[in-house]
Amino acid sequence: MRILVVEDDFISRRLLCRYLQASGECDVAVNGNEAVGAFKQSLMQGERYDLVCLDIMMPGMDGQETLKRMRALEQERGIDDAGRAKVIMTTALEDHDNVLAAFSNACDGYVVKPIEKKKFLETLASIGLPIGQPQETTPTPGD
Repeated sequence: MRILVVEDDFISRRLLCRYLQASGECDVAVNGNEAVGAFKQSLMQGERYDLVCLDIMMPGMDGQETLKRMRALEQERGIDDAGRAKVIMTTALEDHDNVLAAFSNACDGYVVKPIEKKKFLETLASIGLPIGQPQETTPTPGD
């Protein structure tokens, strides 16, 4: 899986990458402009991101605007809703307006900081990405 973590805070970036490291390649961007550039490049190279973790509050271009631009890039390339990247918004703000704005900009999930691993993984599972979850195994005869 290809993952893009967009976060201006070093600790949050590191934490998210650690949670996701067993699931695939994890690229990072420290602001919205860098994120849009990486996202566009991935589309042009035919190596789209499967998951984007996107901070809402960043200097310069915020996460809401970054998400709008990412969705516009997907739309320009004819990527439908089923094929687009899953986007989890992360923020220290737990206010209704930010949540509504994030979902109206076509995010798939929303996690409030500090990001707890269990809640983060549950959010990923709820959008169809069971990352980091233990795999169920069927006992073999003789176990």
